[in-house]
Amino acid sequence: MLVTGFPAGSWGTNCYVVAAAEGEDCLVVDPGQDSIDGLADIFREHRLRPVAVLLTHGHIDHVWSVAPLTAGHGIPAYIHHDDRYRLEDPAGSSFALARDQLLAMTKGALELTEPEDVRTFADAAHLDVAGVSLSVAHAPGHTEGSSVFIAPRDGNRPPVMLSGDLLFAGSIGRTDLPGGNAAAMTESLRRVVLPQDDDMIVMPGHGDLTTIGEERARNPYLVDLVGGSIGQMPTRGL
Repeated sequence: MLVTGFPAGSWGTNCYVVAAAEGEDCLVVDPGQDSIDGLADIFREHRLRPVAVLLTHGHIDHVWSVAPLTAGHGIPAYIHHDDRYRLEDPAGSSFALARDQLLAMTKGALELTEPEDVRTFADAAHLDVAGVSLSVAHAPGHTEGSSVFIAPRDGNRPPVMLSGDLLFAGSIGRTDLPGGNAAAMTESLRRVVLPQDDDMIVMPGHGDLTTIGEERARNPYLVDLVGGSIGQMPTRGL
């Protein structure tokens, strides 16, 4: 499996491209602000054909470019049904900046608009798209529909989690924005993260790659969760 990506836009949102191999169809995960040119470079370099967009959640820093990307390639966008409403007005569902400021940052008429073809999934869904097999784990807390995508172990290749803003290297997603819920975040960490194998590679929505084992040992939220509580440490995400 080929997985590559780059941090995009003002929020440094990690945009990923996933494919079975070079020269094949591919998936795009979380095309944020200013991601179109970087994606075009990856498509060209690896001879990839985008066939779908997957969204870990509906915050503006993860969905900024979804409409022009899907329209430009005639492809659908997938999101958990609990975050579907956020795509109707990406700017209006974010409080990071005033709506007028956000709209002033757009470079094209389609940015921050609703994609034409949106498809929803639910918890425990299994997605077989572009020759890539991914399982979905609904992980609310950062938003109502926050989800992670998991690629299973394949021979010597460890499993991979595209964690969105659930889990970062050394931190977790914030829960103080509309749709956030600290109790739901605690349960998502307990149910989705803690049971995973230590060698699972975590590809987060912001920041560096990590592993479940590293986070289980050093991430204060997971350390405290295993001990029975989550302390008041800084969180990340829009």
